[in-house]
Amino acid sequence: MAKHSFRTSMKQCRAERKLTQEDLALMVGARRETIVFLEQGKYVPSLKLACDIARVFEKKVEDMFFFD
Repeated sequence: MAKHSFRTSMKQCRAERKLTQEDLALMVGARRETIVFLEQGKYVPSLKLACDIARVFEKKVEDMFFFD
């Protein structure tokens, strides 16, 4: 079975907005650890969480999360 790679632009978007991982976690109702794992590509978000994160950055989900 092929292994798919998951990437996200969250870290860059957070830096542009000067948000910490904790700030973003509070804004989307997640734990800071969840944000860490997302940014490392070790966790794939639920559709709701992906939408909530994209909404914070005023972007489309497909502009925030990528599968290779």
